[in-house]
Amino acid sequence: MDTTATVSAVESVGRDTYALRFDAPDGFAAEPGQFVKLGTEIDGESVARFYTLSSPTVGDTFEVTVGIDPEEGGDFSGFLAGAEAGTEMTLSGPFGDQHYDGEPRAVVIAGGPGVGPAVAIAERALDDGAEAAVVYRDDDVSHADRLDRLKKRGAAVHLLDADEALDEAVAEALTGSEGETVFVYGFADLVADAEAAVEAAGGDADAAKVENFG
Repeated sequence: MDTTATVSAVESVGRDTYALRFDAPDGFAAEPGQFVKLGTEIDGESVARFYTLSSPTVGDTFEVTVGIDPEEGGDFSGFLAGAEAGTEMTLSGPFGDQHYDGEPRAVVIAGGPGVGPAVAIAERALDDGAEAAVVYRDDDVSHADRLDRLKKRGAAVHLLDADEALDEAVAEALTGSEGETVFVYGFADLVADAEAAVEAAGGDADAAKVENFG
């Protein structure tokens, strides 16, 4: 789908991290963990970036979580930083098959803005009567309220500092139960560490659903 989407709300969910909620265009449907391309025109040039959904479902609205680097983020980051209700952007997608698909247990390993799809997948799994675990590594916790609610609902949530090893938390999160699926969302260093931790815990990293942010 190639269309436009309008921002309905912007919420700060962590340091330099924002949840942008959009009115869903007619016919738009997506699963948690899929991503969309958002864009605009700046100084006569089209600029666009990919962002992963952080809403457990798509109804009248959908959400993405964006990390904005105020010094090195570029023109589009500056545009997003100034977004408010009523801001319009081009929208393409959704894209990607590394998303929640009704698995009976979802174990999500995330870093940075990957916490967005992590909480969305965990929420969707619990809503569907499945189990969920989140291993989240970052010095600054984003979506803290949603992570707290997940814990209260029975999800296993492991919060780690940015320089902390993943092995112990991943080993605790993995149960080896039938249908258990690992999801990984983050930048290249997080992805590499996550895959190594899954293998060290006796899991199959090749079977994981992975989105590498680069």
